[in-house]
Amino acid sequence: MFFDIVIIGAGPAGLSLAASLSNTNLKIAIIEKKQKKNFSLPKYDGREIALTHRSVEILKNIGVWNFINKKSKGFDLGCGSGRWAELVAPKVAELYCNDPSSSIEIPKPNLTHLNNCIFQKESVDTMKIKENSMDFGYSLGVLHHIPDTKEALKKCVSKLKPGAPFLVYLYYALENRPFWFKALWLLSNYLRKFISKLPFSLRYFISQIISALVYFPLARLAFIFQQFKFDTNKFPLSEYRNKSFYTMRTDALDRFGTKLEQRFTSEEIEKMMMEVGLEGIHFRESAPF
Repeated sequence: MFFDIVIIGAGPAGLSLAASLSNTNLKIAIIEKKQKKNFSLPKYDGREIALTHRSVEILKNIGVWNFINKKSKGFDLGCGSGRWAELVAPKVAELYCNDPSSSIEIPKPNLTHLNNCIFQKESVDTMKIKENSMDFGYSLGVLHHIPDTKEALKKCVSKLKPGAPFLVYLYYALENRPFWFKALWLLSNYLRKFISKLPFSLRYFISQIISALVYFPLARLAFIFQQFKFDTNKFPLSEYRNKSFYTMRTDALDRFGTKLEQRFTSEEIEKMMMEVGLEGIHFRESAPF
């Protein structure tokens, strides 16, 4: 018997990969030495309810840590693979994970040890969350793929209690980058427009090649130069120098697999946020901006 892909190990990573490929025509095999009952009902492990120091550092860096606690209820719009939900959920009472596509199934195996995640296959237009009910919300790398970004942002804000924080990451217009950097982005954008029109299986396959042959080498090169005290902030993809290959893979798919991509200047983002009722707006000083 022959397979297109063989996944060794039915842990969270292996099952997540299998789930992400379930809608393709690929023939997939998962090899696991344990019996199904042993890994589907694992024994209690205290490490699963604790945040690592690195997770806490990430939450602090993106400005979330001080706004959430064990009584907080919030939402993750466009949760994708659940990488942000996995960081936030252990610190809050409830986290609504929303995604309109079948990718909502991907984070479930990774988050089975957390009983406070509520998964909803909903778009920003159909979110089953009461207005003025959430203590916090965030949407990272999603709203710029929606045709009317401002309207989508407005609907997110409507779910928040008055004064509740909202964290958003939008693609920025590269206004602080040199000409050569913008030229490289322009070339990559032409490539994105072509790849995004392909069937999902091809989009996924090509994005993984890009992550391996472009993202990973450039990120590791930036990491090496950083060790020798070089300023790598202007290196292409240098923001991935301390990130995992898994993150590069998911981001490459997000970048090259989506047909619609909008970019905004910091002034446009601030104006848009103020017009939907947000105030006290702060921008991150380092990448991702």
